[in-house]
Order: sequence, then C-alpha cells, then structure tokens
Amino acid sequence: MSRIKEFNLPDLGEGLTEGEILAWLVKVGDTIELNQPIVEVETAKAAVEIPAKWAGQVQAIFHPEGTTVEVGTPIIAIDTDPGAGPVESSTEELPAPSAASLAAVDIAPAEGAVEPGLIGGPAPGGRTAVLVGYGPRTTAAKRRPRKGAAPAQATTAPVTPAAPAPVVAAPVPVQAAPVPTVNGNGHHGGPVLAKPPVRKLAKDLGVDLRTLTGSGPLGSITREDVQQAVAASSAAAEPLTVGAAATSAASFGADREQRIPVKGVRKLTAENMSRSAFTAPHVTEFLTIDMTRAMKALDRLRGRREWRDVRVSPLLLVAKAVLLAVKRHPMVNSTWAGDEIVVKEYVNLGIAAATERGLIVPNIKDAGRLTLRELADAMTDLVQTAKAGRTSPAAMSGGTLTITNVGVFGVDTGTPILPPGESAILAFGAVREQPWVHKGKVKPRMVTTLALSFDHRIIDGELGSKFLRDIGDFLTDPEAALLAWT
Repeated sequence: MSRIKEFNLPDLGEGLTEGEILAWLVKVGDTIELNQPIVEVETAKAAVEIPAKWAGQVQAIFHPEGTTVEVGTPIIAIDTDPGAGPVESSTEELPAPSAASLAAVDIAPAEGAVEPGLIGGPAPGGRTAVLVGYGPRTTAAKRRPRKGAAPAQATTAPVTPAAPAPVVAAPVPVQAAPVPTVNGNGHHGGPVLAKPPVRKLAKDLGVDLRTLTGSGPLGSITREDVQQAVAASSAAAEPLTVGAAATSAASFGADREQRIPVKGVRKLTAENMSRSAFTAPHVTEFLTIDMTRAMKALDRLRGRREWRDVRVSPLLLVAKAVLLAVKRHPMVNSTWAGDEIVVKEYVNLGIAAATERGLIVPNIKDAGRLTLRELADAMTDLVQTAKAGRTSPAAMSGGTLTITNVGVFGVDTGTPILPPGESAILAFGAVREQPWVHKGKVKPRMVTTLALSFDHRIIDGELGSKFLRDIGDFLTDPEAALLAWT
C-alpha cells in the first residue's frame, strides 16, 4: 500500500461544488497530526478549516492560495510513514495529481531560479509539481483556461517538461537570491503574518502584503495597515473602511469601472434570492409599535447581577417574541414541499448577518427550547463567529424561520425575501424616539416598525396578521405578555 496519499478537497455538503483556498496552515516538510487543520477554504457559504485525513509529513501542495478548486480535486500529498526513509521512485512515487488539480499551478521560474517559498521539481508524468510554502513570491501563478474557453495570451515563460525524478520525504533547501521585501514581521523575507480576512481584504484592494510593516501582535499585518496603505496611494488620501472599499477610487481602473467577480457567498445569495422570489408568492405586512416598555425592561435586565456579562439588545427580545408567537401559530414554522406542507415542531432560528464575505444566515438550532439567557449566549456566539468568518456550512443549513435586523443600519424597515425552504421572515427596523399618542397625549416614545414577509401558499392574510400582531404585543409589553402566554 502506498504511503504517499493524496488528500482531495472534500464535499462540504449542501450542494457545494468548489472552494477557494484562502490560506495554507501547513507547508511542505511539516509533520502533521490526524485531524490537524491544514487549509482554510472559502465556499459559497463559509470559510472553513479542513482537517488532515492522515497523520504524516507534507510532501506536496498542489494549489497556491487564491485558487478556486473543484470538490474531489487533490490539494495536498501526505507521506503517512515518513520514518520509513526516502520514497523509492521505482516503487513509490508521489501520485500525479489530476489535470484539474494541476490546472492552476504551472509556474514559470524567472531566469531558471526556483521562486522563494515555492519549492518545485519534476513530478511523475513530466509535469512540474509545485510545492507551496509561506515565503515571498517573485512570480505569479498562471491559471489555465477552462475547457472551451478562449486561450489567454501567455504572460509567463513556458514550462519545459522534465523527466520523472524521485521524490524524497522532505524538501531540499533551495538557494535563491534574496528578495528585498518587507513583510508583517518587519524583516526582509520570511512569512507574511496576516489573518485570512486581512489577506482577502488586501487581495480585493490590490495591496501587496510583503510591502507592509505590520502594527499588530508579533508584527502581524492588520486591517488598518492595509487600509492605510490604500489611503496613502489614493489621491483623496482618506482612510478606507470595509464598506467603502468597493467604491473607493483606488479600486477602480482607468475606465473608472470596477468588475467584481460574482462568487462565494454573493453568488449563492443571488441564486437563492432569485429562486425564492420567483417560486414562493411573497406577501409583506407592516406593523409600527411602541417599544418604550420593552427598552425599559432591557435596562432593568442589564442591571441584574447575573446578566451584567451578557450582551443584551432589542434583537434578543424580538427573537423571544418570534419564538413565543410560533408556539401560538405553528403553521408559520413550515415548508412547502409540493404536495404537502411540512410543519416543524423545532425552530432553527436564522439571524441574518452582514459580513465581509456578504450576507449569511446562520441559525440557532432548536432555539425554542432555550431559556432567555441561553438564547442571549447563542446569539452572541453566532454574531462573533460570523464576524470572525468562522461560520460553518452546518450552522447555515436547516433554518426554519429568520429575523433580519435592518435597524442596525438606521433603516426603518424593508420587504425581506424568504430564505429558500422557509415560510416567514421578519425584518426588525430601527428603534427611534418619535411622537406617539400615549394615554391620550402626544409624547416622545421609542417606536419601531416590523415587516413580516411570508409564503402565501402556506400563510394566508389572517394567519400572517395574527402572528405579526402577537410579536408586536410582546414587544409592546414583554412582561405582561410573558405572564399571559406562559
């Protein structure tokens, strides 16, 4: 049995067919353990760390960072028995990756030199295997056009096929001319220290991380370092934010147009929203309510000793109101399945989250069984995980009912589109102080507007109105509603 094993990009579920390699967490020659994270991959739903299927020593990495790889394509080769000595070429060679796995890794070394950080050599089949490390790069990888696409003009020198050669258990150091670049350590050469989200931001803005000196821990490059670099090169010289990056003059070409590839979360969101909008007949109802008592109840809750370390927000009460209203109107928590309606006893409560990668909707599993404190902790964890870009595909699958908090952007409300497979979604608008008739007099009160979109095949106007009205009643006076409903 061969001790050199290829590890293919696994099927991460939910119909995902490809992923973009964000960052390699290992390099050639590293000894790895079983289930050790080896690569971070961005799919259409999330950025996930993929663990090693075998323990051993990394022999080859077939795709550099930034490459989009199809599921089932070899991405790394692992020697599962490195202690057995060098691999004999006559009996055990490094498995030649498929044509798809080599499509993005043909490298043309400059002046015959091997690029620092990329260790390459002849591989079986006369191909040039590229082993990707973490050092600075002096040449660019050239992706081959997909089958049927027009051939692009070559920008690198052709790679001359070489005869197969033995592959040893560990990489041989390659002498290369030093590259005068400054990385996140503040030194010339060596690895660039930056988290994957920072690397992605730099890639989107066209910033070379090797030219920056990091201000973060251990000299790592931070988001602010990247933004300052863009600001310095911009005529406006204004600091960038993540939201402003897409409209910054620095990100536009000479024709003053910007072309953004539609992929990942944005592509999946577009497909889902289009399918939902033209499949389920949407109806949206609106309700404006006085949340003054609810806001005072939150203040009292924050003041309790056992809640002082808990994130308490109006969205917490909205989530609780939705969960209680579902118990009164279970048909709202259902799915249209063609010749039947599937009503679910459990509520996987989705919370729409705007992230750097686009809109995602992770959900809290079986949220109806949680206490208010457990619900608060689950929502905090959901938000923090989403902001860190660590939401797993499993956390975004199986949702049954969704809340989108447009109020955090200062918006009064909207007409949300249903996530596929769900029958209702609630938009929660900004809570503002407004004039309101209270006890026969016009007084300043804390007011918000709710918008409920629902699938009219399942939820008729009466059911939708009662469900929305119950949510509004709870938020108008949560303490009285709890006494009356529980």
